[in-house]
Amino acid sequence: MAAAPQKITTFLMFEGKAEEAMTFYLTLFDDAEVIDITRYGPEGPGAEDTVQHATFSLAGQRFMCIDSYVQHAFGFTPALSLFVQCDSEAELMRLYEALGEQGQELMPVGDYGFSPKFAWVNDRFGVSWQLNLPAAPAGPVSGPR
Repeated sequence: MAAAPQKITTFLMFEGKAEEAMTFYLTLFDDAEVIDITRYGPEGPGAEDTVQHATFSLAGQRFMCIDSYVQHAFGFTPALSLFVQCDSEAELMRLYEALGEQGQELMPVGDYGFSPKFAWVNDRFGVSWQLNLPAAPAGPVSGPR
């Protein structure tokens, strides 16, 4: 009997900003949508209308998020980041500007050797994003004639 494939989904825990973050991310990527959202009601335990659980997708990749009603002494860390392989310099710059607004620049846009154009930012919600523009593939190689 074959085992079912394991499903691994990035799960983001916010404290009251889950819907705002999710809505912002949806504006940045193609093929983005809210798949499901459940909110806390008046009975709690979280603040009414905050996100109890949501599933959304960005560029076909699924994510989950919640608004934690429990106060905690930790937040997001750049040790775990969302890595975006950009299709163009324009896309990288658009994402860099949008995600970096009111956020924190960890590595400015530049050529770091491993990539001709790369940037790393924490967005205003604390989520860390690495933005990469891979090197263009080399053209065809001509052999001896």
